[in-house]
Amino acid sequence: MIIDCHGHYTTAPKELDAYRQRQIAGLKDPSHAAAKGTLAISDDQIRESVETAQLKLQRERGTDLTIFSPRASGMSHHIGDATTSRHWSQHCNEMIHRVCSLYPQNFVGVCQLPQTPGVPPANCIEELVRCVEQFGFIGCNLNPDPSGGYWPDPPLTDRWWYPLYEKMVQLDVPAMIHVSASCNPNFHTTCAHYLNGDTTAFMQVLTSKLFKDFPTLKFIIPHGGGAVPYHWGRYRGIAIDLKLPPLGELLLKNVFFDTCVYHQPGIDLLTKVIPIDNILFASEMVGAIRSIDPETGHYFDDTKRYIDAIPSLSQQDRYKLFEGNARKVYPRLGAKLSAGATAH
Repeated sequence: MIIDCHGHYTTAPKELDAYRQRQIAGLKDPSHAAAKGTLAISDDQIRESVETAQLKLQRERGTDLTIFSPRASGMSHHIGDATTSRHWSQHCNEMIHRVCSLYPQNFVGVCQLPQTPGVPPANCIEELVRCVEQFGFIGCNLNPDPSGGYWPDPPLTDRWWYPLYEKMVQLDVPAMIHVSASCNPNFHTTCAHYLNGDTTAFMQVLTSKLFKDFPTLKFIIPHGGGAVPYHWGRYRGIAIDLKLPPLGELLLKNVFFDTCVYHQPGIDLLTKVIPIDNILFASEMVGAIRSIDPETGHYFDDTKRYIDAIPSLSQQDRYKLFEGNARKVYPRLGAKLSAGATAH
């Protein structure tokens, strides 16, 4: 089985965005009373939205299952207040649940958290529990910077985040560390802010005792880890300078990376520098880059091709990359797959 650990619902029916625009417009009206409201989206609309996009690409590219979450840039936690974020997150997560219910063999859910700048992450626990216990989701996306590029909240390693981590550990779910849209004009959303977020999160946990406090907590750092693999020597060196344990002992039981790296040299570097046990296959289709690489004639986000082209990988390596590591990092995924296999 080939499991893609990083997929977003970027093709949701237009009614979801129309709801968001009404919600944002309501924030400007002092007489507006915040209410969750409803969405009028049919199952057929959902089918059309994925049959012509994610499902089509799964079939064409030879992948089997996508770990699926709401559109990352659409989370936009900087908009409105905690009530705004809660209602928006609930709708987005309910849409993911509907996709997964219609296509249980193709998608499994990961939730958006209702984060808000300045609001303690403990506020997200209720929605996390709902998505895991009621919808069968297997993880969450955690935004280290809900402000959208200004970073006013404490780092991921601060005790401010600990109540959420305690619940994640209790539920046995990991978090993909994923920022959302950038409000800061200095940082392009997908090609600066995303990669900044990945790199920053890694450095935060490197210089902390987070995993001593939460030895079973797991983070997936997407987009190949941002700058991390390319500068692995720098991170090893700073750990030595700070008299910290080697990175394998310090971080690699808890931190994992995906393969959303959109060229062959980048994937080659990732698999040479980062242990295979810490890499999960992912594509982020249909997402950040949608064009065809003129140098290869293939889509940039067709990442399975890059892995297939690495001759040094053993069959065991390929199993870990494509399936085994995802089962390890997402324990609830293994239970879902086992239950599905028994049902069939």
